Amino acid sequence: MSDANNVMDDWAAAMAEQDTDESTGDTGGGGGGGDDDWGSALAEQATGEASAERAEFDNLEPETSQGIQSDLSLDLILDVPVTIAMEIGRTKISIRNLLQLNQGSVVELDRLAGEPMDVLVNGTLIAHGEVVVVNEKFGIRLTDVVSPSERVKKLT
Repeated sequence: MSDANNVMDDWAAAMAEQDTDESTGDTGGGGGGGDDDWGSALAEQATGEASAERAEFDNLEPETSQGIQSDLSLDLILDVPVTIAMEIGRTKISIRNLLQLNQGSVVELDRLAGEPMDVLVNGTLIAHGEVVVVNEKFGIRLTDVVSPSERVKKLT
């Protein structure tokens, strides 16, 4: 940091010298009349006399406009589509073993038979359930719904 201060001192001295040359009528490669301001600004910065003013900003608060309620209702998001998936289980295998799979191969999962399935909404676990068959279609009966506080704990 002292190198920066030395450079600033050098600039301030050079600008002051240039001002002296201009006032005596010396033509030493100077510029216009705005150089006085630069010299004094650099001198202030070098001596630490200049101080910055604190900026004032308005408080940012939500504005309520005509016809818009400050409390948004749940009705606004009821028609937003989400993806729901049921997960039987997972496993990790190497690419070598993956390439050897063919029709009839069995892949062992990390779940035991009879264990509840995970119900995921957009990739987030929301419940556990068991497989049921209704009118020859698979379904899931929810046995345990994950509370919002538990979902937040899993995010951290």
